[in-house]
Order: sequence, then C-alpha cells, then structure tokens
Amino acid sequence: MRHILPFLTILILLPAAGALALGLLGLDRRLHREVSYVLALLVSLATLVFAVVSLVTMREHDGGYQLVSDHDYTGATLGVHWYLGVDGISIFLVLMTALLFPLVIILGRNRENSRAYFAWILLLEAAVMGSFLSLDLLVFFFMFELTLVPSYFIIAGWGHQRRAYAAIKFFLYTFLGSAFLLVGILALAFIHESQYHYLTFSLGPLMQTHLSSSTEILLFLAFTAAFAVKAPLFPLHTWSPDAYAEAPEEGSVVLAGVLAKLGTYGIIRFDLNLFPHATRTLAPLVLTLAVIGILYGAAVACAQRDLKRLVAYSSLAQIGFIALGTIALSSQSLSGGVLLMLNHGLIVGALFILIGFIYQRRGTWQAGELRGLQKAAPVLAGVFTVVMLASIGVPGLNGFVSEFLVLSGTFLTHRWWAVVAVVGVILSAVYLLWAYQQVFHGTPREADEKTHDLRVLERAVMAPLIILIVFLGVYPKPVLDRINPSVNQLIAHVESSTHQYQPPVAVKGVAGVQHAEGAP
Repeated sequence: MRHILPFLTILILLPAAGALALGLLGLDRRLHREVSYVLALLVSLATLVFAVVSLVTMREHDGGYQLVSDHDYTGATLGVHWYLGVDGISIFLVLMTALLFPLVIILGRNRENSRAYFAWILLLEAAVMGSFLSLDLLVFFFMFELTLVPSYFIIAGWGHQRRAYAAIKFFLYTFLGSAFLLVGILALAFIHESQYHYLTFSLGPLMQTHLSSSTEILLFLAFTAAFAVKAPLFPLHTWSPDAYAEAPEEGSVVLAGVLAKLGTYGIIRFDLNLFPHATRTLAPLVLTLAVIGILYGAAVACAQRDLKRLVAYSSLAQIGFIALGTIALSSQSLSGGVLLMLNHGLIVGALFILIGFIYQRRGTWQAGELRGLQKAAPVLAGVFTVVMLASIGVPGLNGFVSEFLVLSGTFLTHRWWAVVAVVGVILSAVYLLWAYQQVFHGTPREADEKTHDLRVLERAVMAPLIILIVFLGVYPKPVLDRINPSVNQLIAHVESSTHQYQPPVAVKGVAGVQHAEGAP
C-alpha cells in the first residue's frame, strides 16, 4: 500500500536531520543549551506525530506490509533498495520508540554538553526507526550497525564510574555478533543470485531462495547470533548488566526498552521468514536457551542489591519469554511475544526512569542504602508499585496479557518448556517485591526522610507510561487486532514451508474445535 506522503522515510530522516542540525549548530560556540533542547524535543515530538499518523493510516485487518517505499538507488549491479514497509508486528515497536525518545530528551535536559547528547539521541532514534522499517537486508544491516555508534558515545560520554569499560564491552560484543549477520546476508544474496540470476537484498525475493538443510541451519545461526547478542539472549547476555548499570538513566531506558527489541524483532522478521525449516529444526535448542535465560535471569535478579542490575537481569528473563513465544510457533505465542516486546519496553523504560528519579534525590540506586521512601515520597512509591506489579504480571496490567499469551501458546506446541518457564513468573514476584520492600518500606533514615516527591514535570513524564500500562492490561484488543493478521500470515508461511502445523485449538479455539467435532 503506497501513499503520496512517504511516512516511513520521514520517520527515519526527520530525527536524522535533527541530529545533523544539532551537529552543525555546534559550530557556533555561543549556542544556548536551551536551543538544542527545544530543537531536539520538537523533532522527537514531530516524529511521534508521524508515527501516530502512520498507525491511523494503516488498514486494520491487513497482515501485509503497508505504507511501502521502494526506491532503487544503487542500480541493478548492487541490488540495494530503499525498501521500507510496516505491518502489525513492527508498527507498535515504531510507536514505542517514538514515545520513549521524547521522554528521554526531557529527562536529559540538564546533561552536560547537551547539544552533543541530544544529537546522539536523535541519531540513535533514526537508526532504530530504520531497523524496524527496513525490508532490504543490507539497509537493515546498515541501520542495525549504526545504532552502535550513538549508543557507545552515550554510555562512554555520560555514563557512570565504569562507563568506559561498559561502552567498550557493549560495542565489541554487538559488533562481533553483527559480523556474522553481514556474512549471512551476503551468502544468502549470492545464493539467490546463482539461482535467479539477479542480485537483490529485498526480503520478499530472498524468501524464495532454495536452501539445503545444512545451509539453512548455518545461515539461521549466523543471523541469530547477531540478534541474540543485541536482545540479549542467554548465554550472549553478559554485556547487558554492565551497559545498563553504567549508562546514564535515559540511556538505560533506550538500551533496554528499545535497542533490545531489535534483536527479538530480527528473529521474527528475518529468521522466521527466511529460514522456516531451520527454525523448526533448532526450535528445541532455542526454546531451551530461552527457558534457561528466564530462570537464570530471575534467579540472579533475586540476589541483586543494585536496582539497575536487578532490572537488567529481569530484562534478560523477559527477553527469554519473548524468544519462547517466538520460537514456539503458535499464533497465540507469537502474538504474545510481539505484544510483550511493546509491554516490556514500556515497563522497563518506566523502571529505569524511576530509578533515575531515586538516584537524583539520593545519589545511589543501591537497595541497601535506601529505606522508607514511601513516607517521604508517596506518589513516587505509588507509581513504582504500578510499574512493579506490571512487571510481575498482575492481571489488569499489561505484563499479564502478553505473558499469558506466550505461556498458553507455548503450552499448545511445546508443553514442558511452558511448564518450566512458569517458575520464572513466580521468581519475578520474589525479587521485585523484595526490592520494593527494601527501598520503600521500613523506618526511613534522616537522608531518606528528606527525599522529595515527584515534581510536576516528572509526573508528566510518567503519565503516558502509566496510562498505557493500565490501558493495555485492561483492553489490549485494539493492539492485538492489528498484530494478529500479520502474525497469522507469518505462521501460515512457516507452516506451508515446513508442512508442520499448530494444533487446531491454536487456530479455532476450544469452542471452535468442539463445534467442528460435533458437526455432522
């Protein structure tokens, strides 16, 4: 579906142009810091408006790619296209990105050298948008890699005490993983060229490439290595606790809330479309690693006294749930995985923002140095409670809906993995409730008693996140109505390619199966 106005191109070029403008304005040393802040905020808000308009413009029950932009700018020799498209799987990740970045800019208003900080933030937003929207694998790889540069400088330039170590570790891990992705993309494109006699990196044509079982498995592993590092998935997660803990609080919001979804999105968009046989073949391995990640992340989080590291290991467990739902390959589990990407981004973003508020007031995020904040800051405690309960998966909040879909859908196709994964849900209640009690309950010390509550601007920052957490928990239907057609189309592609099908109950529901069995 094409439109005169190139919505998707604007979503990428608008923040990129904002980053460029801030870079050029930096040539004027007299530039007031408020100018860079206002410019960055206006650009991010304009990007949010275009993201919302893109959602409204899309057809609700169309599972294919919409708002497509396809321009050949390298000629037939190289076969690279500016090929963008959005569907029910990617549109809400785009919206989540467009929402979180203005909040990050508001929170970073008082950062030193704010012009450079906002320039890197906007460049990162452009690269993330490009990653979620690109349907040309080489353009996707460029955007996927581009996210490393601003992320590195944000951590190294504005992070905490061990920021240099964390930034280098983050860069090396993700850069090495991406090397496998580039090799896989080139190999797949050249195999396609040998069969069809033209070079292309577009997703649609590459899905028609004929691959032997061994070749498909090797390519699946090459792609998944990069995505697993980015997500991060166990056991390629070891960079994430350091990066999340040492990044500035707004940087942690972007790293865990947005960048991590590039990995899980890559698995859904590319692995399932390009390598359905390999996905089926290696499903037990990936499911096992996902469950180990759920249990390991939850168990290590229980032992943490550092709130940022606790959230980092909690994120590892949640990413494991997303991978579980994705590789289980049922309609419910995959829809739950896609919804969980959105919900986790909102929840973990809110958690890191709240930890940042605590750090601004007390100069620490160590649970052992905080006590009784509930008495001095009741609104802060109340907001933290809502977000914490959403992360646990309490019914009525957004975490429950997505986790329920993941576990119920996985139970239909891979029963025992779902049963074991439930333990992770129980452990999440243990470490989150413990952390809350340590920080907000008890008799406050003198320094804790002086902690002031959330200011008006801080409440305004948290308001959209809390509203969405509650709304998506109570009424997720509008989101699922757009996700499901794209998920069903993807599952149908995998099933037609592998000739392995999900149980009828996953498609028709219990009532539908009973009706079919009772029909004459």
